[in-house]
Amino acid sequence: MKRLLNNYLNTFKGLSQEVWWLALITLINRAGTMVIPFLSLYLTESLNFSLSDVGWIMSAFGLGSVIGSWLGGRMTDKVGYYKVMAFSLLATGFLFIALQFLHTFESLCFGIFLVMLVADMFRPAMFVALSAYSKPENKTRSVTLIRLAINLGFSAGPAIGGLIITTLSYGGLFWVDGITCIIATLVLVMVLNPKKAKVLDEVVVNNPKSAYDDKAFLMFLVAMVLFGIVFLQYFSTMPLYYKEAHLLTELEIGILLGTNGFLIFLLEMPLIKWLENTRFTKTGLMLFGAILTGSSFLILNFTPWSGVLVLGMLLMTVGEMITFPYSNAFALDRAKKGNQGEYMALYSIAFSIAHIFGHNAGMRLVDKLGYDNTWYIVTLLAAFCVFLLFGLSRYLNMKKAQRQKSVEPLIENTLIEHE
Repeated sequence: MKRLLNNYLNTFKGLSQEVWWLALITLINRAGTMVIPFLSLYLTESLNFSLSDVGWIMSAFGLGSVIGSWLGGRMTDKVGYYKVMAFSLLATGFLFIALQFLHTFESLCFGIFLVMLVADMFRPAMFVALSAYSKPENKTRSVTLIRLAINLGFSAGPAIGGLIITTLSYGGLFWVDGITCIIATLVLVMVLNPKKAKVLDEVVVNNPKSAYDDKAFLMFLVAMVLFGIVFLQYFSTMPLYYKEAHLLTELEIGILLGTNGFLIFLLEMPLIKWLENTRFTKTGLMLFGAILTGSSFLILNFTPWSGVLVLGMLLMTVGEMITFPYSNAFALDRAKKGNQGEYMALYSIAFSIAHIFGHNAGMRLVDKLGYDNTWYIVTLLAAFCVFLLFGLSRYLNMKKAQRQKSVEPLIENTLIEHE
């Protein structure tokens, strides 16, 4: 048992002190955004908005996320990741506090749009900072550590949020959200000051390539939008399926969904550490993860036995643990040839787009076609994602072969001249 624990702890070794601080800041920030899971309840129960109005307000939420990610990437390339992160965290804190004083439909649409715009400026800046504070060989594990912080934050946030609502009402929730963002800003300023923090992989590109001209990266982004749409069904349509098709209780649904976070916390870092020592490529691993995630929906139609839900959750969790860290690492690698903020902004936007369309499309498909047909369609989307990732792998191999061919004559000429 002691050896097993030591092996687990060893998977965290080699990561820089700055990455650990960045993970703590992310944990505080994500745990602090506890208002998000309760937003629809707040809008319907406290402010008495209709479901249609809530739908439009949530669309403003998604639109703010997309524009914020894009703007964060632009600002990161212009003024640097540190200033963008500090501004985003501090301004988000004050905006969360102010949000509780908005009560009309129009003001809430604008307020939530503005909150998400400022809040999601943090993401591309954080990814660029993560790249700078990580050694090249540790980038995937550094990303995995940040994912652990995000998962812990999202796990703790709703539980703390429910307690705050019970004791202090929704108003208290906005105050705590705002204060935690401000605390995260203070931690950032104290421990990640550019004059003190140690940069391990500084990338300077004299003639940066635009991400919009990078065909491989654009193909990758489309695949990630599709993967995001498929993955998000586990947090929108799937809980309804558990309850309506398999008659699970809220407690059973909570345990099943909680298994996902627990397995990620327990196994993702050792899994990534092991995969780092294999010969698999990032695109090959993403492709395999997408196959597992798509399969988790397909098997649901094979049997009415409720045990298949556990198998589906396991397949999805392993697929997520492989695809997300390696997709993030792939984006960081591609960003080295261009404007890093622009690349990481587009990567963040891919999942913002998935949020805008994924939940809504899944609900409508279930309503019109039923669960079985919806799972077939979701599996088809996953298959298209796999096809794109396979095409991406072939394209990158072709480009690599072309570069090798162009280098060979130069090497031969050099040898001839030497002789």
